[in-house]
Amino acid sequence: MKIHEYQAKAILAKLGVPVPRGQVIFKADDAPAAAGRLGAKIVVVKAQIHAGGRGKAGGVKIARSPEEAGSFAKNMLGMKLVTAQTGEEGRIVRRLLIEEGLDIQRELYLSILVDRVAGAPVVMASASGGMEIEEVAKSRPEAILRETIRPETGFEPYHARKIVFGLGLKRELLAAASKFLESLYRAFIATDASLLEINPCVVTGDGRLVALDAKVNFDDNALFRHPEYAELRDLDEETPLEVEASNYKLNYIKLDGNVGCMVNGAGLAMATMDIIKLAGGSPANFLDVGGGASEEQVKNAFRILLSDRAVKAVFVNIFGGILRCDVLASGVVNAAKELQLEIPVVVRMEGTNVKRGQQILRDSGLNFTVAEGMKDGAEKVVALAGGAR
Repeated sequence: MKIHEYQAKAILAKLGVPVPRGQVIFKADDAPAAAGRLGAKIVVVKAQIHAGGRGKAGGVKIARSPEEAGSFAKNMLGMKLVTAQTGEEGRIVRRLLIEEGLDIQRELYLSILVDRVAGAPVVMASASGGMEIEEVAKSRPEAILRETIRPETGFEPYHARKIVFGLGLKRELLAAASKFLESLYRAFIATDASLLEINPCVVTGDGRLVALDAKVNFDDNALFRHPEYAELRDLDEETPLEVEASNYKLNYIKLDGNVGCMVNGAGLAMATMDIIKLAGGSPANFLDVGGGASEEQVKNAFRILLSDRAVKAVFVNIFGGILRCDVLASGVVNAAKELQLEIPVVVRMEGTNVKRGQQILRDSGLNFTVAEGMKDGAEKVVALAGGAR
């Protein structure tokens, strides 16, 4: 689950991470008063969307008076902001953060995320703050520091020293930087975050470290421990089909291809997308119905998948363990009849009750192609979708 920058900063501030003073607004007329209350010579007007690259796209402006802040707010609210992360469809700006300007002496990059190989959180740091970390990793991977933190011992003073001196910070900043990093790690653990990114973290003229920007992603599997975060979800920032899928506990991500995929299990879903690409096609989505899906869930998954008008053919790839093949087949047939299916569907099933499931498909009288394996299914569905793209 993603949240906005201003929401992330509010959480971090409560947990001891220094952030600039600011206020969120939803109406342009509120911008001058919000800027005036900050009492700063310079304020920053920042579009709030779930995507990076806002500054390059015109979503961050520096105002030198409350009136100028109001002018920027009028131009930004309601605009479609297109960044490298939003894609061509962009995002509509519905809220702004009015924030005090700071005396910035240096910009750094800091983040904490889960390293699944190490089985532990890792702190990443770079002296190239304000830049897209992907570009730094590609052009100068040696510029990124990594410190693995063992969960049983937590963040230790020596971690802070290695990061501070690795970034080339002055010795007199060690105390402030150590406190900042300790607070950041504490926030990461306390919120059950999967990612906590500060880009940039700035060193101010008076020797403080401040989170000038903040991105927090929560681990969905831990949200039951944080009911207070539910109200932070902004459905306007999510793809409508993804929102609908989450209502049925389905894992759906829209992609830009034309072959719809319905699979059970994330690993098999990734392999399915790979084999579609190998066959010359392009997947239209990632859709994992889960190992124990019911017939009703399968029907809803199929309906959501077919709501994407870009889908020209569907590949159903199921291993019937907990989800029996006959249950899947019944769900797919019922969904196809209810939705008056017109596009071709290729089904590959293996596992429990596979013969019964295949017979249900053949007896349905609908436009189903039963594949003999993944490779066979991928080749058939790509051909039915119009060939290689």
